[in-house]
Amino acid sequence: MMGPMVGLKAWLGVARAPFLLLPVTLVGAGTAAAAWEGTPFGWLPALLALVGLVALHIAVNALNEASDMKTGIDLHTQRTPFSGGSGTLPAGELSVRATRIFALSCAALGGAIGVYFAFRLGWGFVALMALGAAAVLLYSDVFARAGLGELFAGLGLGALPVWGAAWVQGPEPGPGALWAGIPAFFMTFNLLFLNEFPDEEADRGGGRRNLVILLGRRAAAIVYAGAAVAVPVAIVVAVTLGALPLVALAAVVPSLLLAKPLTWAFTRPEDPVPIPALGANVVWNLSTNAVLALALVAATVLR
Repeated sequence: MMGPMVGLKAWLGVARAPFLLLPVTLVGAGTAAAAWEGTPFGWLPALLALVGLVALHIAVNALNEASDMKTGIDLHTQRTPFSGGSGTLPAGELSVRATRIFALSCAALGGAIGVYFAFRLGWGFVALMALGAAAVLLYSDVFARAGLGELFAGLGLGALPVWGAAWVQGPEPGPGALWAGIPAFFMTFNLLFLNEFPDEEADRGGGRRNLVILLGRRAAAIVYAGAAVAVPVAIVVAVTLGALPLVALAAVVPSLLLAKPLTWAFTRPEDPVPIPALGANVVWNLSTNAVLALALVAATVLR
């Protein structure tokens, strides 16, 4: 009776299931931006985009778990609810090989959906898909070891999915969709970035070269703060330019959740990041994308 349940728990662990709400909010923001720009809404493209993005998110999570186990990082992290891995592989619940097969199977599913859209949308979408595929397949073993992990996280699970979700609805993304992707970039950049602080020593020992290691904690905390502030600024600029409707300013409100992480960043970055600050960082990301999507839907309906 326990075997199947333990197996399911292990697969959900390496998939990092609690974090899979992010693709939902990204697809929502991109789809709503396309509708705001006048593109008729299609359920099938939206659902396929969501399935593909969830599959790719699972793939990058599972590949990261396998890589961190192989390099020994997962054996030395101090786990929190938001960082340090799921603990599935160190507990012996899955092998590295099985985790990689699972990850590559999910990547293949996401890639197949991308190829379907590429045949319909042309070479521009192929370029977007190729960049997203690189972000998934090369994150753990290449980008995270070259100081580029945060950048490609912001692209692969931030800006690119928003633009892609808008694109699959019909024409190429317009100014609204492009601007909606900018805060998504900075938020996912910071989602990974803040979670790297608790893992600093384990990452260093495992050969990673992220911004916390390269810049030092104090300078890295300032970069985190700058990226955080860029989110509401980007939304205000987009509304000022007319790329997003006035109601999109509601998406600035969740940035109030940054009080805890920003207080830590400016006052005591050498100390461990408080768990409430890590949690606020996650909720800020999800809620900002969600509020922006809802605001765009409201503006479209009421226009």
